[in-house]
Amino acid sequence: MAVATDRKLEELSINSIRMLSIDGVQAANSGHPGLPLGAAAMGYVLWTEYLRHNPSNPAWFNRDRFVLSAGHGSMLLYSLLYLTGYDLPLEELKNFRKLGSKTPGHPEIHMTPGVEVTTGPLGAGFSNGVGMAIAEAFLAAHYNRPGHNVVDHRTYGIVSDGDIMEGISMEAAALAGHLALGKLIYLYDQNHMTLAGSANVSFSEDVGARFEALGWHTVALDGLDPDDVRRGLDEAIATSDKPSLLICRTVIGFGSPNKANTFGVHGSPLGPDEVKATKEAFDWPTEPAFYVPDPALEVFREAVPAGKRLEADWDSAFAAYEQEFPDLAAELKGAIAGKLPAGWDAGLPTWEVGSKIATRKAGEAVIGAFFEKIPTFIGGSADLDPSTNTGMKNAGDFENPNLPLTDKVQGALGGEWSYAGRNIHFGIREHAMGGAVNGMAAHGGVIPFSATFLVFSDYMRAPIRLAAISQYKSIFVFTHDSIAVGEDGPTHEPVEHVMSLRLIPDLTVIRPADGNETTAAWRHALEASGPTVLVLSRQDLPTLDTGSTKAGLDHGAYVLSEPDGEPDIVLLATGSEVQLAVAAASTLAGDGISARVVSFPSWEIFEEQDAAYKRSVLGSEETPRLSIEAGTTIGWERYADASVGVDRFGASGPGAKVMEQYGFTAENVVLQAKALLGEST
Repeated sequence: MAVATDRKLEELSINSIRMLSIDGVQAANSGHPGLPLGAAAMGYVLWTEYLRHNPSNPAWFNRDRFVLSAGHGSMLLYSLLYLTGYDLPLEELKNFRKLGSKTPGHPEIHMTPGVEVTTGPLGAGFSNGVGMAIAEAFLAAHYNRPGHNVVDHRTYGIVSDGDIMEGISMEAAALAGHLALGKLIYLYDQNHMTLAGSANVSFSEDVGARFEALGWHTVALDGLDPDDVRRGLDEAIATSDKPSLLICRTVIGFGSPNKANTFGVHGSPLGPDEVKATKEAFDWPTEPAFYVPDPALEVFREAVPAGKRLEADWDSAFAAYEQEFPDLAAELKGAIAGKLPAGWDAGLPTWEVGSKIATRKAGEAVIGAFFEKIPTFIGGSADLDPSTNTGMKNAGDFENPNLPLTDKVQGALGGEWSYAGRNIHFGIREHAMGGAVNGMAAHGGVIPFSATFLVFSDYMRAPIRLAAISQYKSIFVFTHDSIAVGEDGPTHEPVEHVMSLRLIPDLTVIRPADGNETTAAWRHALEASGPTVLVLSRQDLPTLDTGSTKAGLDHGAYVLSEPDGEPDIVLLATGSEVQLAVAAASTLAGDGISARVVSFPSWEIFEEQDAAYKRSVLGSEETPRLSIEAGTTIGWERYADASVGVDRFGASGPGAKVMEQYGFTAENVVLQAKALLGEST
């Protein structure tokens, strides 16, 4: 792309970003003007000279990705999107932060053309970018062939002091450094200011030294000097074996006569008088607002024809690739389109009624049956593969190909260590694992998953929530799902976790009762368009006579067993407790009480059903309902009149004994059912 060598034109272009940004914040009377004023030079250089993108087609697959991790500075991004010709009219900048606009307070994917990920919670974008770089490296290693680099792009980002402080960023930085993700380049807007004061009140470390220790390439530069920014970017691009952090010293609120370099400019509009004073300081017309000089707009709009040329060149390169490697090209096209390969579900396992298997082990068998047919299914666990049973045998491990490892460690799951490996060792970094999986999903072309114990979903709640807000196709596997964990005790025994995950809107939570429901759960997760949580047991569970399990799970809840005639009571159960409901129903029948048993693997899917189906499962309102789940009972009042659950922390001891002590026996379910019937008569 042409560089504006005319210094006055360059300054005019940079100031166009600044003035649009402060006008947008002022029009909304809300927002963060400080970052755009200080980071405009970085944004200008990156977006007009280095970023390979096509404003006419924001979804072009081989584009560079850009993540504004410092999402509070969203007007910087919106200004760049408008200026470079994306489908974001100037009117939308004028409607910044207004209800229904395409310019929300923090960037949101699917709402604004050109926004790659939803950012706002600091550190989230940092970890997303790491996931994007992982996806690019994997797809390049898997699909590129000599002379045909059809997947070849970088991930850029702007991060702030706040991003650098967040723990998730440090987890993600350690992972990126270990993996040597050389196409990951972050510009760190080091303005030494946060919302509540100057950063040095809480932050005095040597950031460069820390990142170098984590395996990053670092460059210190003047973020207000376009030439210095170019120097840093050139160095980063030339460094292929390490991710790069460009430490760009800037001034928050740069150019504001009375508010520059103060924490007050971080999150509050300048105010009409200071906007006027700032424009005068930059020799900018004070009226009209949202003024962009034509010469500056022409510089930015060169991105439109340049982007079309980039995509056209890629289309030609892909056509040549397709000619030589038709099968690979078809596979990659399908992956980019988010399509599952034909026949991917052939041979999914089923279990015979009466056989026993833990649902985590059933999940392992399901993964083993489909992963070779879905070559872009990729993920891993937080150092728990032997316990979560999510490793893909002989699929290789996603690793820096040049990392020297002992033969004993190499190929722990079989296969070679390389960027083409499909087992990701996230390390004990649950928060970053969730953020990286979201970044991989946002990147596209892959189906990513993570895995850990359910109790550690606490560490992942923020990325799970963002996955739901953004509708990423992220799959979160959680095992060791209840107090049946046993000897590890209350610190490792989830109680409130399933219910807390159900509280997240637009997230599908599935807790299967046996191996066959687990197969159906995985099918749902792979076919879904949004995020799914799979909650699996550590202990063996009997295979139930579930009949048409897929149809049942696809309705969220279904009648597992029905008495002759109308039921006296309905037993609603999930996961490992469904077997207790079945046993209790048998005992109740012997006592002359008719019980319907409902397997209830997913509240969210059930809520999508029509009223008639719900009535057919839950029965009439006059029929008492008892829920049975080894977790907190709050929430079950939506469906049940009483509950057998866990409203206290767990205990250390053999899992079966803990479950018995906490009332998870068929005998106690019978007692509670009779008590409920007694109360209702």
